[in-house]
Amino acid sequence: MPFPVQRPRRLRLSENIRRIVRETSLSVNDLVYPVFVTHGKGVARPVEAMPGICNYSIDQLLGVLQEVVGLKIPAIMPFGIPAAKDEVGSEAYADDGIIQQAVRAVKKEYPELMVITDLCLCEYTSHGHCGIVEDGCVLNDPTLELLARTAVSHAEAGADMVAPSDMMDGRVGAIRAALDAGGYENIPVMAYSAKYASAYYGPFREAAGSTPRFGDRKAYQMDPANAAEALREVRLDIEEGADIVMVKPALAYMDVIRRVKDACDYPVAAYNVSGEYSMVKAAAANGWVDERRIVLETLTGIKRAGADIIITYHAIDAAKWIKGL
Repeated sequence: MPFPVQRPRRLRLSENIRRIVRETSLSVNDLVYPVFVTHGKGVARPVEAMPGICNYSIDQLLGVLQEVVGLKIPAIMPFGIPAAKDEVGSEAYADDGIIQQAVRAVKKEYPELMVITDLCLCEYTSHGHCGIVEDGCVLNDPTLELLARTAVSHAEAGADMVAPSDMMDGRVGAIRAALDAGGYENIPVMAYSAKYASAYYGPFREAAGSTPRFGDRKAYQMDPANAAEALREVRLDIEEGADIVMVKPALAYMDVIRRVKDACDYPVAAYNVSGEYSMVKAAAANGWVDERRIVLETLTGIKRAGADIIITYHAIDAAKWIKGL
């Protein structure tokens, strides 16, 4: 109908009208908080490139998680900083590895808090790559055995869910088989199905000490130019037993999130990664943006694109803002 019969502004005139017709609602239930955990006691070492984020020893992490639990954020994703690194990332699957210790402590203190563990080896290998390296190449199939061992060790420690982020072919199937064989058939797998070789990971690599010592990860992480490939990766992971699929990063890949959500009827996670976080923090520190508004707008956009789960370093602040605190 022609103007003035149709006036879209009628549904924007008050906050209550806007609320009642709002298509997308961001909830604390959508959030997962990534944390960095290291050996020692009394450690809360700030990550310079990620204002507000620290590498915590387990005792300090437990204090931080009191706020997470109080805000009813449903889950955390811990990343470990090992005591030592070697060619095969052995602390990743060691019984006394930093993640295994952290999971036990967290589940003892906060049994209701879901712990989703990342399985990648890059933080634990001396070369900084996500698998076994031979003659400068990351070997796919031998790496699967180490990823499966890591998954089982995390499940034994009490992890509620495991999340392979390495992008090795066939890793979801190998992990699913190992979990089932170990009696952990009820542990879900959240697959980093469409993980791109992105420039947005820089601050994370500072926090986790996971920058490759040579080359890059373009031979196993996805080309940022590709979207159809993401759908193939998602289908393969679902066929191998993934319970949740993920797109990483989020902001530059909202079209991929939407295509993945439209193509499958599985829960979709999106990782609002370190570079995305740090850009907002830097701009806010300079007074260039309103941090609260831009964070909530960004997270709402990620959810509107199709994400059911949002992994974000903004989770604590976002939860407070959502609750009006």
